[in-house]
Amino acid sequence: MNHQALSSFIWSVADLLRGDYKQSEYGRVILPFTVLRRLDCVLESSKAAVLAEFETRKRAGVNPEPFLLRKAGQSFYNTSPLDLGKLLGDQDHIRQNLYAYIQGFSPSARDIFERFDFYTQVERLAKSNLLYLVTEKFANIDLHPDVVDNASMGLVFEELIRKFAEISNETAGEHFTPREVIRLMVNLIFIEDDDVLSPGKAVVRTIYDPTAGTGGMLSVAGEFLAEHNPQARLTMYGQELNDESYAICKADMLIKGQDVANIVAGNTLSDDGHPHWKFDYMLSNPPFGVEWKKVEKSVREEHERRGFDGRFGPGLPRVSDGSMLFLLHLISKMRPAREGGSRFAIVLNGSPLFTGGAGSGESEIRRYVLENDLLEAIVALPTDMFYNTGIATYVWVLSNRKPEDRQGYVQFIDGSSLWQKMRKSLGAKRKEMGEEHIATVTRLFGDFIEAESITPLDARGQPLAEPRLYTGTDNPPRAPEGGRLKRVPISRIFRNEEFGYTTITVERPLRDADGKVVLGERGKQKGKPQPDSALRDTENVPLGEDIDAYFKREVLPHAPDAWIDEDKSKVGYEIPFNRHFYVFEPPRDLAAIDADLKQVTDRIKAMIEGLTA
Repeated sequence: MNHQALSSFIWSVADLLRGDYKQSEYGRVILPFTVLRRLDCVLESSKAAVLAEFETRKRAGVNPEPFLLRKAGQSFYNTSPLDLGKLLGDQDHIRQNLYAYIQGFSPSARDIFERFDFYTQVERLAKSNLLYLVTEKFANIDLHPDVVDNASMGLVFEELIRKFAEISNETAGEHFTPREVIRLMVNLIFIEDDDVLSPGKAVVRTIYDPTAGTGGMLSVAGEFLAEHNPQARLTMYGQELNDESYAICKADMLIKGQDVANIVAGNTLSDDGHPHWKFDYMLSNPPFGVEWKKVEKSVREEHERRGFDGRFGPGLPRVSDGSMLFLLHLISKMRPAREGGSRFAIVLNGSPLFTGGAGSGESEIRRYVLENDLLEAIVALPTDMFYNTGIATYVWVLSNRKPEDRQGYVQFIDGSSLWQKMRKSLGAKRKEMGEEHIATVTRLFGDFIEAESITPLDARGQPLAEPRLYTGTDNPPRAPEGGRLKRVPISRIFRNEEFGYTTITVERPLRDADGKVVLGERGKQKGKPQPDSALRDTENVPLGEDIDAYFKREVLPHAPDAWIDEDKSKVGYEIPFNRHFYVFEPPRDLAAIDADLKQVTDRIKAMIEGLTA
């Protein structure tokens, strides 16, 4: 049974809840019971040994916890003789017995059910005479690890949350990221690290997600590393705001044997759960287009009080979108280059590329990133990739340990055309990246090369073959006779400074009624022409160009009396990603357009004549 079929089977429990629960409330029962059943199944094989060890250590009067963890073979245990199956043997006392069973879990596991507010739901189910029926349903669902592995279980959790969010009209994308996007991001952050990926090397690395959701990014990273180097260990850290997502993430980490103390609940921006930690790798899909007004006071205070010693020194974006705050947060968590450095990938929408002029918070953040040579690549994803939005999204890859050939450069990869249609849409998600698409982007990034897609066209502009990818080392095809080659850039490389500019303020003199220039009468302005605010203008001069030469060439021929107000000059940065991938398509020949119109007109006339005949 695949994960979608299993999640649908689990969700069928909702049939029992109809009438007593609203549709939007189903998840409050189904999600914690699914976690409970999973933990129940994971501990089943070691249950007898744990109980025997518990009695032995209790009689000896010693702390049993380390011994119980060893016997359980997990980072959690349960000292209750009950399990979900045994609970069914006493229908009259199922509520009390269920409480006793949950209290038998180790503290880290009990916290999961507290985050779910599970006890409230147990009381409600009991009053509705549904508790036994629901427990029976879940006791008969097989979630043993040998039947449903951790990766599949993660997908099941995500599908359940998506269903819950869909019927309650909530935002599923706040909880998780499509797995193929995560696989791409994981590929990009690991590809250059031979020490980690080489089989047999027992290395230990840390990975962090400040917007952990259900833990999907951390899980995929762990699976990737285990696949390539089973001897390597990845210690996972995360923080999550949503209690339900946090509970699922924590349960997943428990089962994987991770230290769940590394998964922290709370708002990352206002209350950093790992204030003194630096990490080797990081992944994040922060909410974008979401206000950060709730945490504005604490964020501004940190920015003003701590400056560059804090997380938000470079600048603050506008309150309407806090995604760039997470970018700054991740930069602050980078391990120093002298200690091995860091690499991370973050999903952002198009706004951080260009929003804000010179001197704005957004521009200053881009300036900090580019002038410190932290940005390795930006990858454009196809639209309609996420469950809650169809807008354009981008993966930014940043590192403070760039290889020598990448230093001073940024790579753009346009992956917007690399997708396949899903058999069934899930919310706003209608497209997915296949393995070959992920491999293409990974190869272009790993090889650090420019590439273009080439399609041969006939004389009418119709494609003669499927588009193919060509790099600088490939021999491109010849144009067909009478036709041409359609070239579309896929990967391009630029120097950091190409995205910088200086905004100069161009002033022109104020004139009186007689047309004479008005001069200042006092202070520093005495005897100097006064500017006319109505004629004031600004020009953006590329960083690589001499400002005086630009002014003489572009401004003075049109306004000989103009001058530059040096005090108002500002350096800004923007990243016009789409501009660099625009391909001009010449309009069709008018004769061809006229011929097509005539065909359509003739067909309409024939249809009308047929109706009137």
